Amino acid sequence: MPPAVVRTFDRPDLTLQRARNAVALTFALNGLVFASLVSRLPDVRERLALSNGSLGLLLLAVAAGSLVALPSTGHVINRIGAGATVRLGAGLDTCGLGLAALGISSGSVPITAAGLLVHGTGTGVWDVAMNVEAAEVERGLARTIMPRFHAGWSLGSIVGAGAGVAVVALGVPLLVHWVAVACLAWALAWASAARFAPARAAGADETARGTPARRSAWTEPRTLAIGLMVLCFAMVEGTANDWLSLALIDGYGVETWVGVSGFALFVVAMTTGRLLGPLLLDRWGRSPVLLGCAALAGAGTLATVLGGSLVVVAAGIVAWGLGASLGFPVGMSAAADDPRGAALRVSVVSTIGYGAFLAGPPLLGRLADRVGTLEVLLVVGVLMVPAALSVGATRDRAARAAS
Repeated sequence: MPPAVVRTFDRPDLTLQRARNAVALTFALNGLVFASLVSRLPDVRERLALSNGSLGLLLLAVAAGSLVALPSTGHVINRIGAGATVRLGAGLDTCGLGLAALGISSGSVPITAAGLLVHGTGTGVWDVAMNVEAAEVERGLARTIMPRFHAGWSLGSIVGAGAGVAVVALGVPLLVHWVAVACLAWALAWASAARFAPARAAGADETARGTPARRSAWTEPRTLAIGLMVLCFAMVEGTANDWLSLALIDGYGVETWVGVSGFALFVVAMTTGRLLGPLLLDRWGRSPVLLGCAALAGAGTLATVLGGSLVVVAAGIVAWGLGASLGFPVGMSAAADDPRGAALRVSVVSTIGYGAFLAGPPLLGRLADRVGTLEVLLVVGVLMVPAALSVGATRDRAARAAS
């Protein structure tokens, strides 16, 4: 087993600036690819003649790929580094998207499922690697910045959703849309990974100091509690990504472009929360801010489903997006508080969170066939209760020691 990897910044200003910008671009590209897929889900459902439940089962291929890759990605990062792991994940992610586009265009559900499986595998690998690198940069800067990296993901999603609205309105074929996005994202992700911060091996130093072997991150109560919190917030965010546009179309009878615009509004609100979140987190701390987020997300979900008026629904979508904005990035930061074993802890929390983010919303498709696509969104509001009960685990080490 090779020695653990620890970041070192010989020229802090220049190295951190380059690494920060590279990580931000990597997050944005990941969001661009994801939103490009989500923005065409109505077309996927129509082209393959699927019900909500069948579409949900198809999307489970993405979840399956990610959940297979996530638990082992921490070990991969320790062996080859975050930059090389991002390149690996981006390659799988974009190749899978292209294969899925080919399957949809040819009307083949098996080919589409295979493409989504590869896409999901790449998504999981890419996500853990970029979050580990982001945590290293955040520690180097000694201030909260993780939510802004995730805001970069959201900005990429805004671009992807906006492009989705445009290409749907213009009648651009799905195959052309997804292949173009895949090629662009892969090329830029490959280039940005080269600017990640350098690393040095520190295993010999730890051995000399007599550092004891660490137990598995899967047995650490704090890591599992953070995972539960992330699971709940990820479910709320993932449900909006997968079902919000369809819920508006089916529940309120709006046109397809209006439904996609509702998803874009959610992403804008979530991005705003992630850009402003570090100011609140540095002033008030993680737990109080996350409690407020849980309340806001729950209220926003209710307004979206029960509002009736499109004005009330729009306000609910904004509240939903703001409330969902900080749970996942703060969970990543909390998991990586201790740089020793950070990659493994982030891998564990990501596995738990993505289990909800990817697998939960598709499973809601079965329930949506029974109660309605709009009404099923009420389920996610309930998840804010366990989320609120577990936010205390995200307090950083200094705060926990003081208490």
